[in-house]
Amino acid sequence: MMAAVSKPLRKFRGRLVLAGAGKMGGAMLDGWLARGLKPNQITVIEPQPGKTIKALARRGLKLYPKGKAAAASAIVIAVKPQTAPEALPPLAAYVGKSTLVLSIMAGRTVVFLERSLPAGAAIVRAMPNTPAAIGRGISVAFANARISTNHRKLASDLLAAIGKVEWVADEARMDAVTALSGSGPAYVFLLAEAMANAGIAAGLPPALATRLARETVTGSAELMHRSDLDPATLRQNVTSPGGTTAAALDVLMGPGGFDHLLTQAIISATRRSRELAG
Repeated sequence: MMAAVSKPLRKFRGRLVLAGAGKMGGAMLDGWLARGLKPNQITVIEPQPGKTIKALARRGLKLYPKGKAAAASAIVIAVKPQTAPEALPPLAAYVGKSTLVLSIMAGRTVVFLERSLPAGAAIVRAMPNTPAAIGRGISVAFANARISTNHRKLASDLLAAIGKVEWVADEARMDAVTALSGSGPAYVFLLAEAMANAGIAAGLPPALATRLARETVTGSAELMHRSDLDPATLRQNVTSPGGTTAAALDVLMGPGGFDHLLTQAIISATRRSRELAG
């Protein structure tokens, strides 16, 4: 994998079409605007636009434009995957010879997209995750054979608006990506939930246990984010031989412990991702 460098979008010329402005599509839209994209460069196709989208429409954003569609510089598909068979055909009118099609639909493969869009479309499939809502997500992307260097740079810039970007050369890896980083925030939230419940079982008041768990998880994550040390070293730095942390880790790292359970969980999620993709 190779990380992409975040860049502003002020030099973007042309029109960007966003199909689906829900949580993830909306987060991307916020990021693009923050990076210099103008509302009048954006077309949004969203059956239930929120107040923010309607306000942007008054500033020049095009919402469900009337008349003949023209080819866009880029189309970002952020609709729910189950609606894809109905949502994709109308987007064909926006696909020109140089249009980038960037899909963030979970489970929908490049082959599916190629069959649903005009022949020869330049397509990138990406998997972001929910910390995108605060600009701290991470996306992993895969490109079809039609993607040029400029397409790749544009896709990286569009995704960088919601966090870091990685690329893979094998689409088969996207199932494991989905299991690890796509579903990963749920694992972290479960950790905080389980820590709070364990604190209650150990005798703490529920409200205090919840606050301690929440702040410990978020603070530790921020420490890891800012540190150059790997997670194993950070863990070791907290662990004194024969101390309380070591006693807890003897349980968590023992047979059938945390590593084993999380490995099995991610294998299960990877398998399910493959099943959903068909």
